[in-house]
Amino acid sequence: MANVYVVVDDKQDWAPYYPSSNLLSFQEYINLPMAENKQAFVINLCRHYRYLSKGYYTSLLAEARQHKVIPSVTSINDLSRKSIYNLQTDDLNPIVKKIFEKHPDKARDSFDLMVYFGRTSVPEFADLAWKLFETFKFPILNVHFTKIKDWHISTVKPSSIHKLKDKEEDEFAHALEAYDSKVWRKPRAKKKYDYDLAILINPDEALPPSNKTALKKLIKAAKEYSIHAELITKSDLTRIGEYDALFIRETTAINHHTYTFARNAEKEGLVVIDSPSSILRCCNKVYLHELLQASKIKTPKTILLDKDHKITDEVVKELGFPIVLKVPDSSFSAGVFLAKDMEELNKITSSLFEKSVVVLAQEYMYTDFDWRVGVLNKRPLFVCRYYMSKGHWQIYDHKDSTHVKSGGFDAIAINKAPKKVIQAALKATQAIGDGLYGVDLKEKDGQIYVIEVNDNPNIDAGTEDAYLGDDLYLKIMEEFYDLIDES
Repeated sequence: MANVYVVVDDKQDWAPYYPSSNLLSFQEYINLPMAENKQAFVINLCRHYRYLSKGYYTSLLAEARQHKVIPSVTSINDLSRKSIYNLQTDDLNPIVKKIFEKHPDKARDSFDLMVYFGRTSVPEFADLAWKLFETFKFPILNVHFTKIKDWHISTVKPSSIHKLKDKEEDEFAHALEAYDSKVWRKPRAKKKYDYDLAILINPDEALPPSNKTALKKLIKAAKEYSIHAELITKSDLTRIGEYDALFIRETTAINHHTYTFARNAEKEGLVVIDSPSSILRCCNKVYLHELLQASKIKTPKTILLDKDHKITDEVVKELGFPIVLKVPDSSFSAGVFLAKDMEELNKITSSLFEKSVVVLAQEYMYTDFDWRVGVLNKRPLFVCRYYMSKGHWQIYDHKDSTHVKSGGFDAIAINKAPKKVIQAALKATQAIGDGLYGVDLKEKDGQIYVIEVNDNPNIDAGTEDAYLGDDLYLKIMEEFYDLIDES
């Protein structure tokens, strides 16, 4: 992992804390040899961040040396101007209002909150503290709330360790330890691996994109390419700068921490799969439909239904019953429904319009199985046939909320799959990007139709790897190594 430096104006500021060989004064950091640890991570704890101060120059030099640093120069500049950061706090004020409505005892007219690396000692503000840190990535923030008509964030200012009192020093130390425990550890004598890969998972997810065995195989394959792969969860967002790459193995969504991880990792210069653009383009079926149409890729007939307009006879005539209805933002077929007649169509759309102003209506195209082509960096990775769940029209049957059933599968060699299926899959991903995708296709009457492109395809042991075995995981890690090496 990258070496971590803690930079302070004066080492006396660090006196209340454990000694650390990673601690540098501003002067020591300035004089750090250029060749010293190009992959360093810098925690800038200087007293001031104002323009041309020691704190400002610490972050400026860190970025010039290609060190990852908190806070960044952009963050320093943004937080120095209230006109800029007010735009960002506006999005958080509704949360602030709800907190004070639930806890009116907190203050009468004003309230101050200290946030240390996204943590606070006030439990009611824990989630808000994290959001503040995601928005303003500073080690210490002093947040002032006031009430005029409603409670709102009045000011957000960076603070310094030399201003902290006894209890605050303890809170800061715990937050720093949680943020990056490596500051408190003796560094490795010798680096064992060339690169470090974070694999984001949700241990409690019911239908994760990779099962536990697949995750173990990914970690093992990474070692073959001198990559140290480590499982992380959503609580590790602040550590993302320690790694060279991020592999998201949790179901993605746009309004979700997976997208935040992808955005932050990309900003830090990591290789990211799934990239933020891939999540954006694939997670919303309306966006994906328009993208595929613009690329002249054959799909089932699809019409966008608007909640403010009634379903017309032309729509029914164009698609014919049964009609497939889709919520734009859904996964594993959970937001997909089948209307067999006008009564069901009206009933289902009424329910779906409560969640989204737009619903996709699509012609029903039954086949015994769907093709799934895994594509990695514009090349086919694996091919599977997924069969419909028994007695159901989809691969996944969500009728029983306690247990999701699925149909069978075949994993086959890429060269055994129809060329037109592979070609259609590759063409579909050209419009998305160069990451890892799972393209779902149907073959009917000699024609190939793209159903959707998934930015976060299943890589499960016993299914997608049934033909390639461990080679599937090696191919993925080979791509990661090459991408990191080129970055």
